[in-house]
Amino acid sequence: MSPSPPRGLSGDQVHQLLAITPDSPVGLRDRAIILTLVLTGRRRAEVLNMKAGDLSVEGERTYYTYRGKGGKRGRRELPQPAVEAIRLALEAFGKHMATMTPVEPLWPSTSQNLKGLTSGTFYGNLQRYFRLAGIKPAGVHIFRHTAAKLRRDVGETVEDVSRFLDHSSLAVTTVYLRRLEGEQDRSWAKVAEAIGV
Repeated sequence: MSPSPPRGLSGDQVHQLLAITPDSPVGLRDRAIILTLVLTGRRRAEVLNMKAGDLSVEGERTYYTYRGKGGKRGRRELPQPAVEAIRLALEAFGKHMATMTPVEPLWPSTSQNLKGLTSGTFYGNLQRYFRLAGIKPAGVHIFRHTAAKLRRDVGETVEDVSRFLDHSSLAVTTVYLRRLEGEQDRSWAKVAEAIGV
């Protein structure tokens, strides 16, 4: 039996998912994570392991640094809707980026866990959100597929999507997209519009 093909969510489905996340501190945090995943296309661990020191503000732009697959390091613009969602989530937990230590987890936990949110906790919340939104449950990686799919939907080239995802070759991206059918990010606004944020 072969595994099911990857799928990405539509802009409407992402909008539905964001609409059902509660306005509680946990819901605001989870909404910020979902937006960050969809708008950056980063992998689960790259987002969930973010620390306050991974973000830097330069003028009107916010950048994030990450360590990707194979130890690849990068620095990219963090789209404004994700920045705003993170700010709101942190405020709901009584935190502010300007006063957080660089090693402090970006995603606070409701427990006294100093390491922050666990992947399992977010995954459990995500499954509940999928059910409430009437979307077939999926793993966190669906947001990487969604990011690629939405980029293509708004007119990005395969080459642009490949660079965006840090794929090692165009062949990887081509297969990825066929199955789905500090660099400035020029397309996040179109993707944000497609998901209604």
